Amino acid sequence: MRRTAVTRTIARLAVATAATGALVATTGAAHATARTQGAAAPSHAARQAAARVCTVNDNGVNFRGGPGENFPVLGKVNAGQKLNMRGQQGNWVMGDLWGGRTGVWIHVAYLNC
Repeated sequence: MRRTAVTRTIARLAVATAATGALVATTGAAHATARTQGAAAPSHAARQAAARVCTVNDNGVNFRGGPGENFPVLGKVNAGQKLNMRGQQGNWVMGDLWGGRTGVWIHVAYLNC
């Protein structure tokens, strides 16, 4: 008799757990749908994931403070350096260097995007 009570309790717990999981899945799906319909702004992580990533294709590439050779050189990067692209003006890409400066400009000839 005691075994039956334990079995019933486990069965009830399994049903409750399944129901809770279904509720969470449904709520998550509704939340995701609301996001895609513009009801909520995407999180910072989602925006980062959607960012276009460029890779520097040469060594000693200048990054500048603006979109042109008349802007000051802020530093240099080497092949393999990643950059999250934030915009483009003419032949210049503006973005954030991974692990480095933000809002820098690099000529498109030195990037694979």
